[in-house]
Amino acid sequence: MNANVNQQSAFSLKVQDDNIGIIEINVPGDAQNTLKEEFADEFSAVFTEIKQTPSIKGLVIISTKPGSFVAGADINLFDQASSAAQVAALSELCQETFQQLEDLPFPVVAAIHGACLGGGLELAMACHYRIAATSKDTALGVPEVMLGLLPAGGGTQRLPRLVGIANALDMMLTGRQLKAKPALKMGLVNAIVEPEALLARAIEMAKNPPEKSTNKKSIFSKNGAMSAALEKNPIGRKVLFDQARKQAEKKTFGNYPAPEAIIGAVEAGYKNGLNAGYAEEARAFGELAMSEVSSQLRNIFHATNILKKETFVADKSIKGRKIESVGVLGAGLMGAGIALTTMNKAGLPVRLKDRDDKGLANGVKYVRKFYNKRAKIGAMTAHEADAEMHRMTASSEYTGFKGLDLVIEAVFEDINLKHQMVKDVEANGGEHTIFASNTSSLPITKIADIAERPENVIGLHYFSPVEKMPLLEIITHDKTAPEVVAGCVAFGKAQGKTVIVVKDGPGFYTTRILAPYMNETSRLLEQGVSPKAIDHALMAFGYPVGPVTLLDEVGIDVGTKVAPILEAAFGERMKSSPAANKMIEKGFLGRKTGKGFYLYGDDVKGKPVNEEVYAVMGITPGADISDEEIVERSVWMMINEAAYCLQEGIIQQPLHGDIGAIFGLGFPPFRGGPFRYMDSIGLDASLAKLESLSNKYGERFTPAALIVDMAKSKKRFYS
Repeated sequence: MNANVNQQSAFSLKVQDDNIGIIEINVPGDAQNTLKEEFADEFSAVFTEIKQTPSIKGLVIISTKPGSFVAGADINLFDQASSAAQVAALSELCQETFQQLEDLPFPVVAAIHGACLGGGLELAMACHYRIAATSKDTALGVPEVMLGLLPAGGGTQRLPRLVGIANALDMMLTGRQLKAKPALKMGLVNAIVEPEALLARAIEMAKNPPEKSTNKKSIFSKNGAMSAALEKNPIGRKVLFDQARKQAEKKTFGNYPAPEAIIGAVEAGYKNGLNAGYAEEARAFGELAMSEVSSQLRNIFHATNILKKETFVADKSIKGRKIESVGVLGAGLMGAGIALTTMNKAGLPVRLKDRDDKGLANGVKYVRKFYNKRAKIGAMTAHEADAEMHRMTASSEYTGFKGLDLVIEAVFEDINLKHQMVKDVEANGGEHTIFASNTSSLPITKIADIAERPENVIGLHYFSPVEKMPLLEIITHDKTAPEVVAGCVAFGKAQGKTVIVVKDGPGFYTTRILAPYMNETSRLLEQGVSPKAIDHALMAFGYPVGPVTLLDEVGIDVGTKVAPILEAAFGERMKSSPAANKMIEKGFLGRKTGKGFYLYGDDVKGKPVNEEVYAVMGITPGADISDEEIVERSVWMMINEAAYCLQEGIIQQPLHGDIGAIFGLGFPPFRGGPFRYMDSIGLDASLAKLESLSNKYGERFTPAALIVDMAKSKKRFYS
């Protein structure tokens, strides 16, 4: 075997005795392979080697870095750019480099194992064939839209021609990632194999390339056949693009420019040819990268990377308590979700307990439904699903708790019940067993009051549904041991969560800043503003769901348990509406009872307003209040409370507050979070807005002293 290896480069070429070249990717010093600006020169050097080796009859591109083919581009490239033209030039350079790969005169195969995302998938698509490993690590996607960008290495042109326009738009507009089996079904890869056979099969494919696949099955749309038919002619394609624009506008309210740019680039390629499509892709990429929306979304990306390295313990020499086995008390939606996420993401065994067999059965059913669906769509095999299910055992007793490292309670919000849970776990667990409460409002200090080992007590506040929501809010009290904090932070990260740690206090951070936002919604409803008008205004501002719908989804009775705690602690600005009790008396609890502010059920079309609510609340509907007023009153209550939390040390820094609000409560990501939002409009303007609202609506809008001080000293939350 001949070899020519440059150890300093991310790319090295080896030529085998059978004349198959192998390009190995391994970015020196990085945990994952990411595309960097200097790669163009390094790749060019590899092409020069290839051209100087006429014996090569086929080429395989494979990563030697575990769990990472290429996980996208290094976004610092865009952060450092000073103009749209400079960023567009980066796109053009990437397009030209990948085109060289596609133009090679012999078969080129991408052997994919691990993350193949963004520019990584564009690299793979420039190859003539793709083979993927059937591993949990393997994921293929173009998630640039999540950063307010589009695929800029030719992806807007190659992807639709590989998998069809409808499939490509779905992937690009949602950032959806595919495992190996769905990617094969769609036609994105030509074959899938076990990881250990990947290189051998890729070499065989380079020697004996298969016929080009015409398989472009839709794995998302119920109207896949119709979409395929529409793609075959200009009129049909116009229908597809128009539909895509309408759907994107409905979801984004025009707040995000990337979806329109993606659709426009794909459309340009089909209307005017590939070169026009590439040109539009590069132009749009430059404009998007310099936009405020993309800047804020990239800020969030950087913030999550910072948090991945954070232990939240001042003494970095402290090692976290090892968590290798977990118990969950309560098999409802929260408990089952916590158990599921622990098994599926952290890979740990779980002991699930409920008070009776019926409760346990519901929890097990919830978990089983998840795994059945994953196996059905090809995200994992049936064998893998069964193996993960076997990580969970269930019991209505405390048997098996002695050796558990962590027990998480997810029972009703009742302090007496939670005290009993603490006693039970201390009696049946080990001295080292950590007790974590999933409470959303009860102070952890009070829960730990009766503990014999309060240093083991902590709060782990998950958000529903646990397996989908990205945030874990960890709450510490004065006696929580630092090794317990560090251990739980590591555990949360293993579950795939973005973790923030906050100080104990009524409502902690997320519940505390959500409460005044929701209370203002109640006041607007009492004034006669339509539920639909309130929801529409806040969704147009950028929230993923309106606050009235959120009340119905969470359950109106749930909110009433939190309200008295917060009102007692913070007075007027947390005063809640008494109308909620009337709703509860009438049985209007939300979706779970079929009636809340809206009507639900199999026989109900759409989501009509429950007109009975007006009589129950004693209000006259039809108030004429503008969307601007609805938004300002609601949003500034949340923002101001976030400032109070920073002022009081509930959160350690603005970054934690922004991530908590975005990932936990749906604060509009493109606005950056409460603190970046204030920075973007200025602290002077923020103070003026709160003072204006306070003068008009009362003392609940009184600005936090922190905002007043920062406005006077001309400071920002982020330098």
